[in-house]
Amino acid sequence: MIRPSFFYDTLASNGINFYAGVPDSLLKQLCAYITDHADATHNIIAANEGGALGVAAGHYLATRQIPVVYMQNSGEGNIINPLASLTDKDVYNIPVLLLIGWRGRPGVHDEPQHVKQGKVTLTLLETMGVRYEVLSKDEVQAAAQVKAAVDYMHETGEVFALVVEKDTFDSYALQNVVINYLTMTREDAIQTVAAALAPRDVIVSTTGMISRELFEYRTAKGEGHERDFLTVGSMGHASQIALGIAMEKPERRVWCFDGDGAAIMHMGGLAIVASKRPRNYVHVVFNNGAHDSVGGQPTVGLDIDLPAIAKAVGYAHAYSVSTLEELTARLDDVKQQAGPMLLQVCVKKGNRKDLGRPTTTPVQNKEALMDFLED
Repeated sequence: MIRPSFFYDTLASNGINFYAGVPDSLLKQLCAYITDHADATHNIIAANEGGALGVAAGHYLATRQIPVVYMQNSGEGNIINPLASLTDKDVYNIPVLLLIGWRGRPGVHDEPQHVKQGKVTLTLLETMGVRYEVLSKDEVQAAAQVKAAVDYMHETGEVFALVVEKDTFDSYALQNVVINYLTMTREDAIQTVAAALAPRDVIVSTTGMISRELFEYRTAKGEGHERDFLTVGSMGHASQIALGIAMEKPERRVWCFDGDGAAIMHMGGLAIVASKRPRNYVHVVFNNGAHDSVGGQPTVGLDIDLPAIAKAVGYAHAYSVSTLEELTARLDDVKQQAGPMLLQVCVKKGNRKDLGRPTTTPVQNKEALMDFLED
């Protein structure tokens, strides 16, 4: 395995000291080390992977120094447009080193949302004309790969990718932990909101811990899962899935259970929701200021005013709560008012260590929800 410190120093010895990206579980040890050792102007945790490539390109334009963009392979979809129309040799010819966590690698068990992405990870790079290597788990070989990649980028001005398998990086725990001092757990908040819903209400929950905690709540209560669409992949798009349902089922209240990282990733979705004025739409953002599912790397969620943003783009109502007492009281108002409305629920970081995963398949989840919506 590769020590994060060794890899960071290897990049530095090759003239690389700028990072931008979206944290990934396979890169969480390296991302944690970067967070602890790079200053805030040299490590930008971006809204999405395409934005990270834009920041990296700007860094290169200003310094002539090759930057790094780190990401999960699920983010390849977000990055394809700027790869093809910004950094490509047929456009601006800007060199960037991509570090891509290979979730769902064929032959390695993973969650269903990663299976297809794992199959096409390398094919997408080949289609985009991006040279790549799978990063060796041996430090000497990995250092040689980094040097060869940097030499290639200096020679050609093109992007190069290092694809990272599971268990490539040795353990490292984030030291620069931001404590938000909030007391409400996300799981308690999810249970409180879910318990307040009417029998015909629908939930669309975002990827990561939120969907897992909602699934376990239903199981613990002996309830079915037919009212919940668990968006186990496609981070940042739950709000738009919920909008599509809300517009076709105006007689049902549709609740989007979102996270701060997901909401920020495609924040333009808020404007589209507001523009359609769905009276039956409630957007609940569980905000802990962190990418909790991939190592707890920080977001800007608690540094910005999400309710003010929602109001500015046209949500009818927008609220923020930070205790269970406030949440319970505010839910009484929310259930009586017409949407679209946003309810920010500020929660502390972390989750139960024994938190399980959905035991139904995505297709089973889809079919059960569609049957429920037809009832």
